[in-house]
Amino acid sequence: MRLAGKVAIITGAGSGIGRASALLFASEGAKLVIGDKADSVHETAKLVTEAGGTVTAMQMDAGVEGDVAKMVATAVSSYGGIDIAFANAGVSGGMDGIFETTPEHMAEVLRVNLIGPMLMVKHAGKRMWDQGRGGSIILTASVAGIRSGAGGPSYSASKAGVINLAQTSAQQLSDTGVRVNALCPGLTETGMTKPTFDYARDKGVEEKIGRLNPLRRAAQPIELANVALFLASDQSSYVNGQAIAVDGGLSSSHPVTRQMTGRTAV
Repeated sequence: MRLAGKVAIITGAGSGIGRASALLFASEGAKLVIGDKADSVHETAKLVTEAGGTVTAMQMDAGVEGDVAKMVATAVSSYGGIDIAFANAGVSGGMDGIFETTPEHMAEVLRVNLIGPMLMVKHAGKRMWDQGRGGSIILTASVAGIRSGAGGPSYSASKAGVINLAQTSAQQLSDTGVRVNALCPGLTETGMTKPTFDYARDKGVEEKIGRLNPLRRAAQPIELANVALFLASDQSSYVNGQAIAVDGGLSSSHPVTRQMTGRTAV
């Protein structure tokens, strides 16, 4: 029960990493306020309740300030405060090329992927500061934000911004006890990446998914949720302003077409 007595907010909880985190956080004792633009957030809430957890679900847009402020206010009015905020909602933006990207497209990706986390830091962070008992804010970035090769320009730029936002926010919240960290998933089977996985299965090449990383596979949402749980809990009490890559080792190197082990090419 690593989150016993804690109150957690999770956006993007309708599927994937957000749903897995909601179920895991609740099983560890947290009371939840979960949000998603999709109505599947209510299905997540049902799963949490059936497992014995306490949850309030909201349909909301993570890039709209009023919606984020309402989530924080709901946590306070329903459960008396907020200890954990997981800004997980995001959009892929597609594999747009730089010459095809429009300002309007990039603005929308940034609105959800970067402004959304900023709003969570602003509102949840302020509440945590006022409470005076610290807290943990987790922002979902991506390995695409670490270096090129894992997404289009809009998505990658937005996630690089999230990493810097975590670092800057950790400094801005100095002496408050509020920690801010970024979670950087590699290829993970979620609602956002579903088209990639469906395409591979249709073509009979599912085994090729994730082959660029040393573990030679994609991640499952629970593997990211486990790291989010660590960042949310007191076990990570001295981890702050960090970007944690959970990518099977992909970002440990620049991908190449062959690798050498001793004198043997593999």
